[in-house]
Amino acid sequence: MKIPIGEVAALFRYPVKSMAGERLDAAELGWHGVAGDRRLALRRIGDRAGFPWLTASKLPELVLHQPVRSGNPSADPGALLSHVRTPGGAEWPLFSPELAEEVGKRHGSPVEMLHLDRGIFDEAGLSLIAEATVEAIARHLGRSPDVRRYRPNLLIATHDALPFGEEKWLGGVLTFGSSDDGPVVTITNHDLRCSMVNIDPDTARLEPEWLKAVAALRNGNAGMYGTVTKRGRIEVGRTVFLESGV
Repeated sequence: MKIPIGEVAALFRYPVKSMAGERLDAAELGWHGVAGDRRLALRRIGDRAGFPWLTASKLPELVLHQPVRSGNPSADPGALLSHVRTPGGAEWPLFSPELAEEVGKRHGSPVEMLHLDRGIFDEAGLSLIAEATVEAIARHLGRSPDVRRYRPNLLIATHDALPFGEEKWLGGVLTFGSSDDGPVVTITNHDLRCSMVNIDPDTARLEPEWLKAVAALRNGNAGMYGTVTKRGRIEVGRTVFLESGV
């Protein structure tokens, strides 16, 4: 039986891995998550490691780089954005040598932008967190809540407003809206947090107390990962239903 558990409070995608996100009103959910999410990443040239991508854990200033759509604001919202606005205010095309040079100088070694159709994800193609969880962690620190620290695709305002209540959804199935044409997401695993939550989204300053708070409150977990099992359109404000996997 499907039980209404809340509403979609916010919807995000991150066109370039570790750069600033884009807040959306609606999006298509496909087999590889939100359309246009993490389809681009900067590769560290010459790095032969199994994970060659440059992320904010190595260069916190990446979160201050904002992917933007330049020249055609009415373009398909599901399409890739065209430029990146740097912290200094310059706008460079995604695949321009100027952008690669700017980031490479900050990192201290050369990088190049790559486009991967299926995206570059840490665990699964979709991440979500309850609004109450974001608020509880901030309250523990006496700080203002900022969902951007957690970089989810979906922020869910739950009816019970229970911090970390999304953990109860593990193995369950989420649907969105009352019609049968909406997407379906199976909740697969916990989101074990890393140092990304320590990065201030506005300044890139490192604040280790945030990850310590998540560790103290929930053994480092905050939010969940999911896999899209039916494609469809999702919108802010849609009712979220849970069907238990038990």
